[in-house]
Amino acid sequence: MPGWDKCFKKFGKPTRERLLKKFDQMEKPLRARGLHSSRYQVEEVGQNRIGFIQDQATRTKRIHFVGNHKQYRKWYIVLEKL
Repeated sequence: MPGWDKCFKKFGKPTRERLLKKFDQMEKPLRARGLHSSRYQVEEVGQNRIGFIQDQATRTKRIHFVGNHKQYRKWYIVLEKL
């Protein structure tokens, strides 16, 4: 994903390590909570959130958002307007 490294480096080292660990866990099937009536699902990593879409047929996950709770609220508000 273009520019991901630049965004990822904004997180502190402990947060980056937790996110990478969660990404590894996300390779396996997991039970994430759905984001109301949208197709997005959310995983929590400490005080951070990962918003993603899972393709049920191929079991692949496409990450659309990674950020703290305040950033997550802004992202969620934008999604509600779509």
